[in-house]
Order: sequence, then structure tokens, then C-alpha cells
Amino acid sequence: MSEENTGKAPEAGAAAPQAAAGGESTPAPAPVASPAPGRGPRPGGGPGGRPGGGPGGRGKFFRRKKVCKFCTEKIDAIPYRDVRLLQGFVAERGKIVPRRLTGVCTTHQRRLTRAIKQARNIALLPFATQH
Repeated sequence: MSEENTGKAPEAGAAAPQAAAGGESTPAPAPVASPAPGRGPRPGGGPGGRPGGGPGGRGKFFRRKKVCKFCTEKIDAIPYRDVRLLQGFVAERGKIVPRRLTGVCTTHQRRLTRAIKQARNIALLPFATQH
């Protein structure tokens, strides 16, 4: 035990002259461990900082595959007069909600967009809200 204590004291004193002389005894993992800001692993763990997001994560949030509402209910024509139906696909500020959020298929999203635009033109739906 006493040998370890006496052995450490001279090393600490000897490390300073070697560091000044360009020796490799100075530990330098701090700059390597923390690279430039915005680089490296995120603190939350998964992609986007969400815990458990990604392969090997703790499947805390399971996202179901979105299914087209119009395909499941076998609705072919989307009427522009059905304001209640169309309002579900328009955001609160008046924007048309994209497919990736609603889960509507491409064909029905196009028909839905056309119906929303027709309803806006004849003043059944607002173009934008007043804020």
C-alpha cells in the first residue's frame, strides 16, 4: 500500500515536465469524447432524442400502420358539400393536412384536395382562419 502511494506521487510530479516536453502521459480523452456541438449521439438515446426510437430500442411507442379511411369504408366519390368530412382533413389554420399524418392513400388524397378546394371556392370552408 505504501509503495503505491509513494509510486503515485513521483509520477504526478514527473508527468508535468513530460507534458511540457511533449510527452504522451497527459490524458486527452476529453476533447475526443465531446466533439463539436451538434455532433455525436443524442442525449435522449434514439433518433430525434426520443427514448426507445429505432432498432434495438425499448418499443415504448408502437406506431400502427395508418389505413386509408376512404378505402376501408369503400367511399369512391368525396363530395365537396360534406363540410364535416372535409374539416377533418383541414388543419385549424386552414391548411390541408398531408397524407403522412392522415393516413389517406394517394388517390383519395388527390380527390380530397380537389373537394377541399372546391368547398373553399364556394365559401363552405374558409381559406384561412383569423388570428
